[in-house]
Amino acid sequence: MIHASGLYKRYGDLVALDGVSFEIARGSVVGLLGPNGAGKSTTMKILTGTLVPDGGHATIDGRQVLPGDAESRRAVGYLPESTPLYRSMRVDGYLDFVAGMLGLGRSERKREVARVIGACRIGIHAGRSIGALSKGYRQRVGLAQALLGDPQVLILDEPTSGLDPAEVVHMRELVKELGREKTVLLSTHVLSEIEATASRVIIVAGGQLVADGNPLQLARKKSARLILLMRLGVDDMGVTDEEIGRELYDAAGVKEILDVSDLGGGVKRCAMRVERSVGSDSLQGEPVAELVAARVVKRGWHVSELSWEGLDFEAAFLELVEAHRASREAQA
Repeated sequence: MIHASGLYKRYGDLVALDGVSFEIARGSVVGLLGPNGAGKSTTMKILTGTLVPDGGHATIDGRQVLPGDAESRRAVGYLPESTPLYRSMRVDGYLDFVAGMLGLGRSERKREVARVIGACRIGIHAGRSIGALSKGYRQRVGLAQALLGDPQVLILDEPTSGLDPAEVVHMRELVKELGREKTVLLSTHVLSEIEATASRVIIVAGGQLVADGNPLQLARKKSARLILLMRLGVDDMGVTDEEIGRELYDAAGVKEILDVSDLGGGVKRCAMRVERSVGSDSLQGEPVAELVAARVVKRGWHVSELSWEGLDFEAAFLELVEAHRASREAQA
């Protein structure tokens, strides 16, 4: 439904997008994530036809998105972060006005306004002025205008920004319902929103695609923290924490020794950042745990306990972004 191919955009000396490509199928909710300046807004502007890329192209349902192309624009409903609403207008009057701007006839406008009012559950406020509504209901009005004309693609920029917890829940429910029939691209800084609504996430950083996949799987595939409790042999009581760290760091799959601490009685606690598996697609991580245990036993120490502290999605996101930043700095 949405196809982005090699999107490139430059603002003076700043490269906002550098060869970003992805595809989104019909009937799915996909999160677009990235730190400030990552290229999210530029991507959305290209997909909505308000910005022309310097390279690459975007298509919606097979039709290239171009400014001034009414057909491609009608295929996309857009809810910006700061919805430009006319607060002095009534809700139904504003929606009728926007429907008219879309070129809908009078009878079609009436049907469409009634449909989107029902879909966004704002019927009890249809006759009120927009300025008298709460922030949550103003967001619903903004979503209703994005739904006018029944576009097959919805692009939502921070749809829950500034909402109270109850309104956030309502907006989540609306987005999930819409995702059953439409293609929804959701951009937000609130990672819990992505976990609650999206089945897939696209992460950009520095204008480049960093990751693309299911949020849970991305978290599992990234490194995790392995906690080791072990007892040293009598002959090794004088081994320093630094020596223990170097010994464990040699085990396959260990990326970083986070901490080595003495619990007394020859018992050491070691926290390691490790890969979940080595040479395997398994998400369970047993292969690396076994390799670490084997290293300990070979050294003549006794494994008392091995446990996982798995990364959550937020930690995985931060790790992906930081790894990308470090890689770019190393290449510079």
